[in-house]
Amino acid sequence: MKRLLLISGVLLISLTAFAQSAEEPVSETTLIFVRHAEKVDDGTRDPSLSEQGKTRAVRLADIMLKEYNVSAIYSTPYKRTKETASPIADSLGIVIQEYGLNDPKGLVQSIISSNKASTALIVGHSNTTPLLVNISLGEQRFEQLDEKAYGDIFIVTIGENQPPKVEKRNY
Repeated sequence: MKRLLLISGVLLISLTAFAQSAEEPVSETTLIFVRHAEKVDDGTRDPSLSEQGKTRAVRLADIMLKEYNVSAIYSTPYKRTKETASPIADSLGIVIQEYGLNDPKGLVQSIISSNKASTALIVGHSNTTPLLVNISLGEQRFEQLDEKAYGDIFIVTIGENQPPKVEKRNY
């Protein structure tokens, strides 16, 4: 009888601990990095998006609206990055926050701490996007993007007490 009570007690404690751990929400922060969409070749340092780029920006917004709960959007101060972010920002009523690259590590840390347990979209350039992805991962995994390559999405998931994970997709 004592043995049955002991086994029952251990089983009850184990089930209670399992139920409590299953109820605790896993806090994940998701950072979605993209390079701006196609730009016009107007000879300036700050071109707008081409028609193809505008179409791609709308496609990005559709993906973000369907698959992610974006709560913050970051962009460099250039037309092409802001225009890439605008369709999703307009759809969600979110103000695009401009960022600079004086302190890339500090920028990534600030975005992570400001968006704990939520999702942020960060729009950059062929050289800055892989740089920021690498910083968020804590390791060198990606090189500068090809100047003619558009449409890569880097989804970095940062969970509590686990190493960051990255998924690379195309849109």
